Amino acid sequence: MDEQTLQDLKDTARRLRILTIDQIGYLGVGHIGGALSIIEALTILYYRHMNIDPKDPGKKDRDQLVLSKGHAGPALYSVLADKGYFPVDWLHTLNVGGTRLPSHADMVRTPGIDMSAGSLGQGLSTAVGKALGHRIDGIDSKIFVIIGDGESNEGQVWEAAMSASHFKLNNIIAFTDYNKMQIDGYTSDIMDLDDLNAKWVGFGWNVLRVDGHSFPALDRAIRKAKQESCRPTMIIMDTIKGKGAFFAEGKLSNHNMPFTYETAKEAIAILEKEAELEKAARLEQAAGKNAGGEK
Repeated sequence: MDEQTLQDLKDTARRLRILTIDQIGYLGVGHIGGALSIIEALTILYYRHMNIDPKDPGKKDRDQLVLSKGHAGPALYSVLADKGYFPVDWLHTLNVGGTRLPSHADMVRTPGIDMSAGSLGQGLSTAVGKALGHRIDGIDSKIFVIIGDGESNEGQVWEAAMSASHFKLNNIIAFTDYNKMQIDGYTSDIMDLDDLNAKWVGFGWNVLRVDGHSFPALDRAIRKAKQESCRPTMIIMDTIKGKGAFFAEGKLSNHNMPFTYETAKEAIAILEKEAELEKAARLEQAAGKNAGGEK
C-alpha cells in the first residue's frame, strides 16, 4: 500500500468517525463504542475491496456485507451516506419516529443494507445462506460479515461456523470485532472466549489475526482471504471500543451511552485538529524534501 493510498484511507476513516459521532450525538444516545471500533474495517472494505455501485445498490453480482453486530449500524450509515447511497442529512434522523435509519440495520428501510440485524448471533447464518445461494447461481462475489466478540457467546454463531466450513464456503470473509467488551462487562468476565484463534481453526476456518485499526494489516489480511480456495476466512481484529471519541474510548459504559451534542462537537473538534496537525506535518516534510533536492 503506497503512502497516498494509506493517507486517503486514514482521512476517510476520520471523516466517517466524525459523521458517526455527530450522528449519535445529535440523537443524544446510542451504540457509540461498537460503532467506532469497526470504522477502519468498514473503510477498507467499502473504499478499497468491495465490488459495489451506489447507483445500483441491488446489482446481482455485488459483494455484500452482513453487519451481524447490527447495533453498529450508525457506522455503516455514515459509510453509505458518504458513498452516496442516500443523503448525508438522513444521518440526523437516526432512530427517530419514521426514520429510514433505525438503531439496528434494516435492509427494507435503508438503501445499501444487504441484511437486516436484530437479535445478535444470526448474521453469520444469513451469510452462509447468501454464500450458498451465490454458489448455486454462479455469482462470483464475496459475502463479508462482521460479528462481535460478545455476540460470539451465541451458539448459533458456531452452528453457522460449522456449516460454512462443511460447505467449503471460501466466498465468506468474516471479521470478529475483538474489542474485548460487551454490554455487561469485559468478555473475559461474562463468557471467556479463551483462545479465539484456536476456536475458529478448530471449526475448519482459515484464521488471520490483525490490528483492527491498521489499514496495511487489514489490507494484507483481506487479500490473503480472497486467495483462499476451499475454506471460509475469519479475520480476528484486535480493536478499541469507542476508538477516537475521548469520552468513550476504552470505557465499559460506551456500549450504549448517552452524551450531549456539545460533547460530540468537542470530540469532533479534537479529530479535526488532529487532521490539521497531520496535514501541516506532511507539508513540512514535503517542503524539507524539496529543499533537500535543490541542493
